[in-house]
Amino acid sequence: MKLGYYIQKAALAGDARVKALLERLEAGGASLYEIRGAESLRDGTAMVLSFGGDGTFLSCARLVCEAGLPILGVNFGRMGFLSENRADDVVGPVLSGSYRVEERTMLKVSLHGSEPEGFWPYALNEAGLHRNGPEMLGIDVEVGDWQLPAYWADGVLVATSSGSTAYSLSAGGPICAPDADVMVISPVAPHNLNLRPLVIPAESRVTMGAIDRGGTAMLALDNRSYVIPQGVKIDISAAPFRLKRVCIGKSNFIDALKSRLFWGQDVRNISE
Repeated sequence: MKLGYYIQKAALAGDARVKALLERLEAGGASLYEIRGAESLRDGTAMVLSFGGDGTFLSCARLVCEAGLPILGVNFGRMGFLSENRADDVVGPVLSGSYRVEERTMLKVSLHGSEPEGFWPYALNEAGLHRNGPEMLGIDVEVGDWQLPAYWADGVLVATSSGSTAYSLSAGGPICAPDADVMVISPVAPHNLNLRPLVIPAESRVTMGAIDRGGTAMLALDNRSYVIPQGVKIDISAAPFRLKRVCIGKSNFIDALKSRLFWGQDVRNISE
């Protein structure tokens, strides 16, 4: 079995837990190599292991998702919604093939105009248009043929169901099951008291544009950001491919909400 692995933080490369995991996989017959960029991917790779937290998983996805390779997140970070697996739990299931692969919707963003340097148009969690200065931003949003009321806010997010537990959650958006085929439009710090997050079908096409007051706006895609001129329109739709995520053991979304976000934590729910 050929396995790639990705490490974003240099300090983690020398971590004893990482070394021990790699040694155990090699002892079990796996052939390992480190991924430093999309060009380093090798034919015949069964999956890629992402060592770190959810931010590292998102960076790894940028390198491998277009190649259709599954990603297994090994958690050395904090939250661990995407990278949910402990290092001690990985070796057996990977070597024996006792895992499943789920697919997650990704977003594609197209700009009506020139693209910023280094632009990569895909996102797993969310795409957002944000203010890039002290003034609030006016944002026009269209969903297909629907013209929504203008948002006056710090920004507007379009999130996938995966991203519903990320930035969109902090902005007051709903929690969606990861296999729900939807997108969520969530305003960030809105100055409109009567605007609420909106759930739309995943096949929708969303067009957003900042009401031009001069200056620039910030386009954020997951953990990346780009400065764009105000007035530039952006189209957001489902990407033509899906991210493949490896799940092992009894991976359970509700358990993740309870253990990581303490969802439903109440003294009345504690077993005697």
